[in-house]
Amino acid sequence: MNPATPIVSRRQKTTHPNHHLWNNNGTWWLHCTIHLQDFTKWRLRKNLRTTDVREARQLRDHILSGNPADLATL
Repeated sequence: MNPATPIVSRRQKTTHPNHHLWNNNGTWWLHCTIHLQDFTKWRLRKNLRTTDVREARQLRDHILSGNPADLATL
């Protein structure tokens, strides 16, 4: 791993199908913490703009499967 590469925190049990997701009044959001190499952290909260949990899971998986450095641009 490159020392400048951020790391996405995975505190929740990843066996839970809705990890990193929460429902806010019917709209699904992504929430994760990115740990940076300078020992700081950045909390990402992104509105997924969907009311469908299956679509929210697909969006979450797509976002988290990419390069963690790209999460800072969301």
